[in-house]
Amino acid sequence: MPEQNFPPQEQQHQPGREGAMQPRPASAMETWQGSGKLAGKVALVTGGDSGIGRAVAIGFAKEGADVAILYLDETEDAQDTQRRIEAEGRRCLALAGDIGDPGFCRQAVKQAVERLGRLDILVNNAAEQHVCEDFSAIPVQQVERTFRTNILGMMWMTKAALPHLREGSAIVNTTSITAYKGNPTLIDYASTKGAIVAFTRSLSVALEKRKIRVNAVAPGPIWTPLIPASFDAERTARHGSGAPMERAGQPDEVAPSYIFLASNADSSYISGQVLHPNGGSVVNG
Repeated sequence: MPEQNFPPQEQQHQPGREGAMQPRPASAMETWQGSGKLAGKVALVTGGDSGIGRAVAIGFAKEGADVAILYLDETEDAQDTQRRIEAEGRRCLALAGDIGDPGFCRQAVKQAVERLGRLDILVNNAAEQHVCEDFSAIPVQQVERTFRTNILGMMWMTKAALPHLREGSAIVNTTSITAYKGNPTLIDYASTKGAIVAFTRSLSVALEKRKIRVNAVAPGPIWTPLIPASFDAERTARHGSGAPMERAGQPDEVAPSYIFLASNADSSYISGQVLHPNGGSVVNG
């Protein structure tokens, strides 16, 4: 058996809570030195309460952006993230709700623009996943729920945000290594992540004339609340051991990809692309 990376643990609630994890993920971007790349910008990050979303939101704040974070019901995690953003001298709006509901998406964007004044960056990051060992027995409700959160919610958020985005704005979507390598026990999840790649590429073409860039990030095995909330204790303990680097990544190691793609100073000539912070796995496409 591979050496365990983490103490065995699991959570019974999706998408999981960061405060219950041992050890806690590195998601506060504590060593990141901002240089004003996003000064004056306003970003909205779904799933911004914890994990990758938290690191992205805090990283954006360190680069000068005000940030709205959306989360399902992880209030304690969201409050912690909000405190960290405000500690950087930036404004933060935290909104609870289900991005699978188009009405919530419209209302969230409306509140973000009203409270923060504008919208320049949209990060579609929220997701859920559920293990199913036998695809022939996968619950219909699970498939529908996974698609509603992971790809339909992304579409609803983008649709609501587009009237407020302008030339120079950026959209960054979270896909996954599973879109490229597949996963036999996460077939519905991997399928949504493949759809996100196609959504990213198609939307980038659709928004070319408006000069809005659309890209994606495909993380590999990252230590986030979604892991103990998805897998049993034994599998959680081995998370990331199969990567070429033989360890899971931390959210702080993924967030710089989002900062890069959100910054016109860094990625003005990049659209329709996917970055792969995955611990060394070589994927095509």
